[in-house]
Amino acid sequence: MSKYFMLQDQTKCIGCHSCEIICKAKKSLPPPSRPCQVVEVGPKFFDGQPRASYVFMPCFHCENPWCVAACPTGAMRRRLEDGIVYVDHNMCVGCKTCISACPWGAPQWNPDIGKVVKCDYCMDRIDKGLKPACVTICTSKCLSFDKT
Repeated sequence: MSKYFMLQDQTKCIGCHSCEIICKAKKSLPPPSRPCQVVEVGPKFFDGQPRASYVFMPCFHCENPWCVAACPTGAMRRRLEDGIVYVDHNMCVGCKTCISACPWGAPQWNPDIGKVVKCDYCMDRIDKGLKPACVTICTSKCLSFDKT
């Protein structure tokens, strides 16, 4: 299991998509790539009023990631020290096998570079003791990130 985890307080999320935007900007991704996604659920009625809720869907950094098992080149990897699943772009040949293997849709195709990209919890930031960009930019402070 990943030593890190991300939580969302759905009662605070306003569906602004700032987490998606910062992720796309940080990874220089063209539309329609969405390594993390905010999915609208509803509307449902609360106290007689319609209200939508929003579910944040990053990569889950699985214990036994199907994307890693499916990758024929070893480009999709899982760091042993903390369980973060990431793409080594020097090894990725753009076969998209990992995209097909992931039941959550975490790996995304970037046509500009001809390779796969995905949420890696901004591991460059984590390695510096910082939190992922999506957590720091969240305007409603509904995302939290911590260690197990």
